[in-house]
Amino acid sequence: MPLSELVIDNLTSPAVLAFVLGVLAVAVRGDLRLPEQVSSLISIYLLLAIGIKGGTRLREAEFTDIWAPILVTLALGVITPIVTFVAARRIGRLNTTNAASLAAHYGSVSAVTFTAAEAFNKNSGILDEGFLPALVAILEIPGIVVALVIASRHLGSTVRTALHEVLTGKSILLLGGGLLIGGIGSRDAVTAVEPFFITLFPGFLCLFLLDLGTLAGQRFTYIRRAGTRLVVLAIALPVLFGVLGTIAGTVAGLSTGGAAVLAIMSASASYIAAPAAVRVALPEADLGVSLGAAIGVTFPFNLMIGIPLFSELAQRIA
Repeated sequence: MPLSELVIDNLTSPAVLAFVLGVLAVAVRGDLRLPEQVSSLISIYLLLAIGIKGGTRLREAEFTDIWAPILVTLALGVITPIVTFVAARRIGRLNTTNAASLAAHYGSVSAVTFTAAEAFNKNSGILDEGFLPALVAILEIPGIVVALVIASRHLGSTVRTALHEVLTGKSILLLGGGLLIGGIGSRDAVTAVEPFFITLFPGFLCLFLLDLGTLAGQRFTYIRRAGTRLVVLAIALPVLFGVLGTIAGTVAGLSTGGAAVLAIMSASASYIAAPAAVRVALPEADLGVSLGAAIGVTFPFNLMIGIPLFSELAQRIA
């Protein structure tokens, strides 16, 4: 399928349209933000559902099929924050603290972006693997840890408290706990909850993206304040990491769709786990800059353009 058709199919999906609706609501000064308690509940649901789904598929996977994807995922989790930190310092001209904060956000992964990419490639009929949600949990941690280690070496601060925050944070506990539930739970019991965690998942995703759309619209102010250099980085870094992820996924033996999903995972930026860790380890960092770039630029870029772009790239490489 031509790239233009892939882009149109992606842009007209309910999830993307819900995100656009949220952005437009902010532009016309409407109020579509979900109450904080509701948004938090939906994020808990999405993370746990991703974990359960990954656990059930991981149980069915052969070790020979997963060891290489796990290794390249860990490698990407180390490479992406280092590249982001260097680029933020030299191109973005950010100070050490904000550069390390940006590295933590871009070294980690967006579970929602992953979900949208997985659904897109599955609907396209090119995704064979079911264990990819497990890679989300694997990619979540290294990027943040490496970024905090970089910050500690430059600033002389300790990362122990921040590492505890990462490992015991909501994202890791829900993803990891979901993997255990799906992996060791009885098949009949897990099957019984699939209508809630699998069938209803797309609807909850639309609600969450609607809320994120309003948040992204509000973050544009921070982007304007940070300048065009940050905007360039927020687009260039995902493209670079997406290409690396596509190549790595192909080398690791993933299907065309699997390589495309790993690409979008590498290209995405965290806005749940990373901010929590940065708030503890780097209290002087301006989270408005990192979140503004992650949610205001990178997230919509990946959601609308990155997903079909890397899908096409994976097919060409394959």
